[in-house]
Amino acid sequence: MPLSALIKPYTLHFKFAAGTSRGVMHEKEGYFLILENNGYTGIGECSTLPGLSIDPVKGYIEKLQEVCNQLSNGDKIRDIDLKDFPSIAFGLETALLDLENRGTKKLFAGTFADGVEGIPINGLVWMGDKVFMEKQIREKIASGYRCIKLKIGALDFETELEILSNIRKNYAPQELEIRLDANGAFNPSEALEKLTRLAEYSIHSIEQPIKAGQWDQMASLCEKSPIRIALDEELIGIKNIQEKEGLLIAIKPSYIILKPSLLGGFAKSLEWMDVAKKSKVDWWVTSALESNIGLNAIAQWTSSLQTSLPQGLGTGQLYLNNIISPLAIENARLWYKPEIGWNLNPILE
Repeated sequence: MPLSALIKPYTLHFKFAAGTSRGVMHEKEGYFLILENNGYTGIGECSTLPGLSIDPVKGYIEKLQEVCNQLSNGDKIRDIDLKDFPSIAFGLETALLDLENRGTKKLFAGTFADGVEGIPINGLVWMGDKVFMEKQIREKIASGYRCIKLKIGALDFETELEILSNIRKNYAPQELEIRLDANGAFNPSEALEKLTRLAEYSIHSIEQPIKAGQWDQMASLCEKSPIRIALDEELIGIKNIQEKEGLLIAIKPSYIILKPSLLGGFAKSLEWMDVAKKSKVDWWVTSALESNIGLNAIAQWTSSLQTSLPQGLGTGQLYLNNIISPLAIENARLWYKPEIGWNLNPILE
């Protein structure tokens, strides 16, 4: 029986205005890639982040339809060119994995998918006014998080320092790990001074203090910064092994952040991990605001990597209309609870 493929558009609606230094999001558009063969259905998620993904906006839907036609016509997977469409590559990879596993949504065997062990995650604190951010912080700590990640760069810098100061008055570094994500908000001329002031609050690390593409300035920051620097946006669009090696050798970060849907899937993310190991650079995995379909795939893959660092996989509760799934957060861990089951009607109807 030939493989059939189709796409289903789906818009996710945030529960609140999700703010970053790049702007505020109220909804997120995406597509589900649905593959059917021998009575089984595999589902993958193809979605982008505006201003961050390299996937071309113009022609994106046409490319998805072209992929569906190629699959339905029996073209070999290796002959489908998705080098400029990493989010579609991720969606295709996960849909195929799901199909191979008879549509069970268990893509990687292990204790996570069996519901035996949860993945430690950080508590994500979104940008907003001081009251909103401090409310989130209190809720995360009350929920058992001992590692929180704050989006910074949109508020007045002194206000952000005040928020950090208030945290440290109540929680010592050994009680609470603080990660920061600037999303490239700092000007290179002021970044080191800001990092020095932030370091007073015992910060674990900061993601992408300046915008991507400024290798010399980022390398200087990594050398001089009192806070360890993690590269995030810097990895997007770097396609071959040589470029990946060159980036890490040139910049020498402490960490890299792996977002499979922005990097071209799991195989491409594993390339980054191999290069990072050679350069003695550590890593952790972060979702990119996918629905529970994409988040489930990323979480199961992450669980197979045997890492103990808190991961950035706590985004499943952001939406009003997420796909109902076995994913649940308890005691600052992401769990897969097989007894809950999936409701795929919004995708398959």
